[in-house]
Amino acid sequence: MDTSEQDSATPFTAERQASILALLKEQGRVEVLEVARLMQVSEHTVRRDLLALQKQGVLQRTHGGAIALDTVRADLPTRAGVAPQAKAAIGRAAVALIKPGQTLILDAGSTNLAFAQALVQASGVRPLTVITNSLDIAQVFTGDPQVQLMLTGGSWQPDSRALWGPAAEAMLQHCRADWAVPGACALHAEQGVTASDEADAALKRLMVSRSLKTLVLGDKSKQGGVGPFLVAEWGSVDTLVTDQAWPELAVRGVKLVLAEP
Repeated sequence: MDTSEQDSATPFTAERQASILALLKEQGRVEVLEVARLMQVSEHTVRRDLLALQKQGVLQRTHGGAIALDTVRADLPTRAGVAPQAKAAIGRAAVALIKPGQTLILDAGSTNLAFAQALVQASGVRPLTVITNSLDIAQVFTGDPQVQLMLTGGSWQPDSRALWGPAAEAMLQHCRADWAVPGACALHAEQGVTASDEADAALKRLMVSRSLKTLVLGDKSKQGGVGPFLVAEWGSVDTLVTDQAWPELAVRGVKLVLAEP
């Protein structure tokens, strides 16, 4: 039996992956060769572990290793590569909350984009009115005669692929919606929903204030993180759709919807 076969038979996969995450937390990055030497396993096994951990959304693979993934401060293309299947499942689960004739304020973000794509594919939820600061989300609904689409305007932010600023805020001041769906950079049981940019957080707070209910979508990589700027306390959030149980949130009075793969 070769080394890779021996490695694949080991019962200590969880322990090995936990050790990799500990190294990442300490060093910020790891190299395949270094991890293989430290753990006395093959490079093939380490690469397989890194792939599994990347699918969980806890690291980003690089050439020859991996880096710790800071989803709070990562740009949209990086965040979009984290747990795409989980985001698609969350989007599908969120569709069940929407009723025909409702108005949604959809913030930019990779999970919100998955939600928009799920809305287009679903039956029985249109007509809808969608207000968004995301060109990517707007494009999803282009050409759908049953969706009244409104763009906020504002200054283009290339990292987040969103429109922010006074023009976006002025437009939202005149809007009212059934649901606000603000993007979530991080979710914390005590600190609430937070964002990494002050102007972005201000726009998200305005979305929440102009809506009857607030819906937050976030995969498990967001749980436990804290950004520097508050978007919403849990008392302002009606429903969180995620892909992993979160017992700490039960005491906050937030309805938790678990997405099925």
